[in-house]
Amino acid sequence: MIEQYVLDLQEVDETRVAVVGGKGAHLGGLSRIEGIRVPAGFCVTTDAFRRIMAEAPSIEGRLDELSRLNPDDRDGIRTLSAEIRRTIEGIAIPGDLAAAITRALARLGEQAAYAVRSSATAEDLPTASFAGQQDTYLNVVGPAAILRHVGRCWASLFTERAVTYRLRNGFDHRTVHMAVVVQQMVLPHAAGILFTADPVTGNRKVATVDAGFGLGEALVSGLVNPDVFKVRDGEVVARTIAAKQRAVHALPAGGTQEVAIAPERQEQPALTDAQVVRLVRLGRRIEAHFGRPQDIEWCLVDDDFQIVQSRPITTLFPIPETGDQENHVYVSVGHGQMMTDPMKPLGFSMWQLTAMVPMHEAGGRLFVDVTPRLASPASRAGLLDVMGRGDPLIRDALETVLDRDDFVPSLPDAGPGGPPTGGAPAPIEADPAIVTELIERSKVSIAALGRDIRTKTGPELFDFLLEAFEEHRRILGDPLNFQAIMAGMDATWWLNDKLREWLGEKNAADTLTLSAPGNVTSEMGLALLDVADVIRPHAEVVEFLRGVEDEGFLDELAKLAGGTEARDAMEAYLDRYGMRCVGEIDITRPRWRERPTTLVPAILDNVRNFEPGAAERRFEQGRRKARRKEQDVLSRLRALPDGDRKADEAKRMIDQVRTFIGYREYPKYGIVSRYFIYKQALLGEAERLVQANVLPEKEDVFYLTFQEFHDVVRSNQVDDRLIRRRKDAFRSYHALTPPRVLTSDGEAVTGAYRRDDVPAGALIGLAVSAGTVEGRARVILDMAEADLEAGDILVTTFTDPSWSPLFVGIAGLVTEVGGLMTHGAVIAREYGLPAVVGVEQATRLIRDGQRIRVHGTDGYVEILP
Repeated sequence: MIEQYVLDLQEVDETRVAVVGGKGAHLGGLSRIEGIRVPAGFCVTTDAFRRIMAEAPSIEGRLDELSRLNPDDRDGIRTLSAEIRRTIEGIAIPGDLAAAITRALARLGEQAAYAVRSSATAEDLPTASFAGQQDTYLNVVGPAAILRHVGRCWASLFTERAVTYRLRNGFDHRTVHMAVVVQQMVLPHAAGILFTADPVTGNRKVATVDAGFGLGEALVSGLVNPDVFKVRDGEVVARTIAAKQRAVHALPAGGTQEVAIAPERQEQPALTDAQVVRLVRLGRRIEAHFGRPQDIEWCLVDDDFQIVQSRPITTLFPIPETGDQENHVYVSVGHGQMMTDPMKPLGFSMWQLTAMVPMHEAGGRLFVDVTPRLASPASRAGLLDVMGRGDPLIRDALETVLDRDDFVPSLPDAGPGGPPTGGAPAPIEADPAIVTELIERSKVSIAALGRDIRTKTGPELFDFLLEAFEEHRRILGDPLNFQAIMAGMDATWWLNDKLREWLGEKNAADTLTLSAPGNVTSEMGLALLDVADVIRPHAEVVEFLRGVEDEGFLDELAKLAGGTEARDAMEAYLDRYGMRCVGEIDITRPRWRERPTTLVPAILDNVRNFEPGAAERRFEQGRRKARRKEQDVLSRLRALPDGDRKADEAKRMIDQVRTFIGYREYPKYGIVSRYFIYKQALLGEAERLVQANVLPEKEDVFYLTFQEFHDVVRSNQVDDRLIRRRKDAFRSYHALTPPRVLTSDGEAVTGAYRRDDVPAGALIGLAVSAGTVEGRARVILDMAEADLEAGDILVTTFTDPSWSPLFVGIAGLVTEVGGLMTHGAVIAREYGLPAVVGVEQATRLIRDGQRIRVHGTDGYVEILP
């Protein structure tokens, strides 16, 4: 292969990223769009970079060291990356390579001024922008200076920030190469950035233009605040004109300098409205060419716009695909299911196939389209009521959208989408036998699934599973199941509303639900205390568990004194709860049975923090407290006017809560029990594909949807490129924050609490479990890394049922996601833990180890000095 060291911009396009890097490829693509002007230039290719790297074999060893560093080891990264940069900058550019660059310069004008810009192969990609990670040099004059700055660009692949970015995002240093773009320098009247979608709200129909005088460097470096224009439908809809005191200008001999702007010009707009609208039209043309919203750097020269860079905006949350041009409003499923992490394709497609309502995927998350319900006045109020009770931020966000003119059409009659959400279910008697019957139905169905699936393989398995999903939905959709779930929730809401009205008491139902019977999730937490009781007397077992890393550790336990009892206790626990895990709605997540080491930190915390018999004592204490609360409430009600009627109504609702609120957790337990059976069968198929050399590893099927997996099993062929793309996309989705409410315009609507009854500086959330507690905040993002002391307050993003083993050892709970009836809230109430959920950015605003006060009755958190 003949190496090409230099290519003209006109010779490249977006398909040549491997040769000219992301920036060079985009500039080449831009130069081909009709009506788009790009300054002339050329690319020094990645062949040249590889040639230079080959001149210094010592770099290989340093790259090995670099790849082993932790992204947080700033000193190590700084030292090693500086050594690599010095080595690269010290390499003399070989004569034939230097000659190729100077020949290209001669064609454009040797003594002209140029911008010399890094263009890495993992830059300006749809899934990783790498913006600002490498270097750009402006107004470079003369061949010698340009060659020197090309060398600096090569070296800038190893700046501290670029190395850290690659380590954090899983990019191998050896697979990223550096090209360099050399472009004629533009000396603009004004310059800036155009976002073809609003970078703050995500709205794809609103373009944002940042503009300042002189070179764009003044804006990029933060030297001045820009003028900001917002454009929608060809019209400037908002503008903010900044006082621009400084600008960056090019010097005749090379380099740049800051200059002061004359006072009378400082508050003049850098662009006229007509120019802004014209620029946005160019931006829309560029966006259409690349097929996604763009972050575009532009310069204005003699009333003519020149484009010097365009990259995808990687921070926008994707929009569900609908195939129509109608307006849609989507509500996040993850916020209700307490799992806002991205799901792999097999995970979200399985949830879609087993869910009771249609769900749309975007960014690895699932959303429900609530537009029909919002459009109908008959169902709108019910939807808003249920959403508001569960998560006030979702209700507020929906109301914000409804306040917009005509975004949601108003239908005269009830729209499609089933019965109005929030309608009162048919009355149900507070009979524990109903719960017993429902649980028995579920157990029988799950046992039949496990028995019948064993003989199914190949395409027959997938046909069987599609039938199993029908049964899955039939169990969930059983009217009695729905009535039982709603009975406990409705009674809780009724008690909170009426006891506040009659007795002036907030959240009284929180105490009345303590140690409610039959809650499989709270029992799961208490059962791990019983496991700790078995392990605690055996010092050798405790010491062994402290060093456990291998998932096969249960087999090793039997060799230790007391190890057989410890193993049997853990095995019994896993037999009942081993199908659970963090993010369990995603079938691809490793279950506790597959990764039992996850439970070890919680068991060791229980061994350290509790006395024997703690589970039974805690449950009994909660039950007695709830009983005393019931007697207190009823006696106070009877003392009121019309007190006997009020007490009788309250007693009926308390019985409803005690009978049904525990069952609230059982359907999810049933779902994940089925999921584990599905998963084991599907992994068996994946293993067969590996044996047949169709797949390199069985977990690759996680990046296929259920239907795609079915097709691969039928054809024994897989698209390796599809799996690679899916892996890259999944990795990129982790950087995105899913919105509670998303519109088809791409706008993420966050919602607000709109409260003025909290102290200044307090973090506002939703009160879900009464009481006030003060303690040390433990910010924990991974349950397997928990290290809790008695009295600690758990602060995390979300807690699904798998977190409940940690709840027994904490004094309070703060989460970023959650609602009144999500799992964390239900279990916090049953354990009597003061809890506030829905606290935006709690894990960033509260530092691990800080003292905080959680106001679980009033819904806010104070950070203490």
